[in-house]
Amino acid sequence: MTGRFTSYTEADLIRKFESIERLFMGAKTDGEKEAAADALEHIKKRIDEFKKTDPPIEYKFTFSNMWSRRLFTALLRRYGLKPYRYHRQRYTTVMAKVSQTFVDTILWPEFVELDGTLKKHIDEITANIISKAIFDNFSEADVEKTTLPIENNLE
Repeated sequence: MTGRFTSYTEADLIRKFESIERLFMGAKTDGEKEAAADALEHIKKRIDEFKKTDPPIEYKFTFSNMWSRRLFTALLRRYGLKPYRYHRQRYTTVMAKVSQTFVDTILWPEFVELDGTLKKHIDEITANIISKAIFDNFSEADVEKTTLPIENNLE
């Protein structure tokens, strides 16, 4: 795979995350960044209100990679929620007690947006490193029209 990579710096990614955060907290401009802290408190109060009308239930979230899991647990903690997992649950599992309304309207949509941004950034960094350090063509392997004989399967 050849081509140009968007070289995001860590600062670029942080600015993108902050932009997403402002969107979910209701702040529309950089000038409202200070108001985001107030918005976070407002969201925490909304979580408490949701508890009265929509009691928290236990959710099980499963992630396919450590970056998404780390991002999600940080998001839970930021909102004052406790991520946990039970003994013998997979490391990729995160449990949380939270209202369905909060999950549906704020937590999950925000996570999806942040996670997509993070995955894109990680993918671009990985592609750039492979291209520069190993070989500039790392496109997907060709798909053969015949099936793999069982005796050659090394999985």
